[in-house]
Amino acid sequence: MTETDLPSRPPVPVVLVTGLSGAGKSTGLKALEDLGYDVVDNLSIALVPSLIDLARTDAEAGAPQPMAVGLDSRTRDFSTERVAAQIDVLRARDDVDLSVVFFDCDDATLARRYSETRRPHPMAHDRPIRDGVQRERTMLAPIRAVADLVLDTTDQTSRATRQRMELMFKPAPGPGLMVMVMSFAFKRGVPRDADLVFDVRFLRNPHYDDRLRERTGLEDEVAAYVQADRHYRPFMDKLTDLVSFLLPQYMAEGKHYLTLAIGCTGGQHRSVAISEALARDLRQAGHAVQIMHRELVDAGRERVSAPAQP
Repeated sequence: MTETDLPSRPPVPVVLVTGLSGAGKSTGLKALEDLGYDVVDNLSIALVPSLIDLARTDAEAGAPQPMAVGLDSRTRDFSTERVAAQIDVLRARDDVDLSVVFFDCDDATLARRYSETRRPHPMAHDRPIRDGVQRERTMLAPIRAVADLVLDTTDQTSRATRQRMELMFKPAPGPGLMVMVMSFAFKRGVPRDADLVFDVRFLRNPHYDDRLRERTGLEDEVAAYVQADRHYRPFMDKLTDLVSFLLPQYMAEGKHYLTLAIGCTGGQHRSVAISEALARDLRQAGHAVQIMHRELVDAGRERVSAPAQP
């Protein structure tokens, strides 16, 4: 059966996962596998179109199985030029819904991870680890430049990385822009891959209320405390208005994923409450939104938000 003989079907969701060695590609692929994706790791980019065609041919009537393919610089015939060219070809196909995810991390953190695990860096067998990291970073720069989503795991635990992938790639998010609203603590650093960052440390802090100190912005009483600040409503109106204006502009530029980071001092109260409120407003406006509270995830205190329905 040829491609033209196939009945009209939805495009195949395909996620290409690549990036720096040690930055979290394996964690990302494992998260996609748990979401029901067919995962193939270390596949030659030249074989990806044939794999997609086979999946479409074998699929029963209805939506095809989503696929995730890991691309590794250690693959024998790996070439950034070939990968970039094949990405262009796949993006031009109407029967493929392609997302390219690039895992990044700073040099010092990658070097520390390799030192702690006592594993050799794939490009540093005869040189210091940092030299190998720099060599791979330079080689992969053209692919990073064309990625739909860059995940920087420098300040992220494996648990947080896994949750971000699960939230961003839950099946059937619908067409358009997927928005990730992430709360964080400034004392632990701004998320390095955030597209927009908002500072809410000017709002009254529940930390100084003994009843609320150990609680989180997910709880109604803490959220009410933050909302009682006289600046809360004007700020939320302006923030929602600004973001609602920006999202269609990003969509028009072809952006598929957007991370909004909202920070306070400890990432437990104010940023959490504001993130929840913003996500609720954006969902009501019809946008696909997921929420992640970085510090609560790492502390094991977060409830996973319900899937966002536009």
